[in-house]
Amino acid sequence: MAFAGYEISTMHCFVDNVPVKMYFIAGMPFTFDTLEDDQKQDKWILSECALNPEFTMEYMYRASDYLISEECHPLLFEVEVCNPDLMPDDSVS
Repeated sequence: MAFAGYEISTMHCFVDNVPVKMYFIAGMPFTFDTLEDDQKQDKWILSECALNPEFTMEYMYRASDYLISEECHPLLFEVEVCNPDLMPDDSVS
C-alpha cells in the first residue's frame, strides 16, 4: 500500500487554560487558532475542551521544534497530507 500522506486532525482544547482550535499532524499538535469571544463562551466548545488533552505553550514550542527538525511541520515544509482541507485557512495559498 502506497503512502497517502500524513493525516491532519483538529479538536478544541485548552492551551494554558485558553480554549483554542488545535491542529495535529499524525497526532502531534503543530498550531492552533484562537477563538472568537463568543466561541470561548460556547458550552459545546468548552465541553469538548474539557474532554480533550490540555497543552501548554512550552509543549507547543517543543512539538513545533521537533516537527521542524524532522522537516515535517506542514506550515513550514511541503509535507504530503492526505486531507489538506483540514489545514488552517491562512496556510493555503
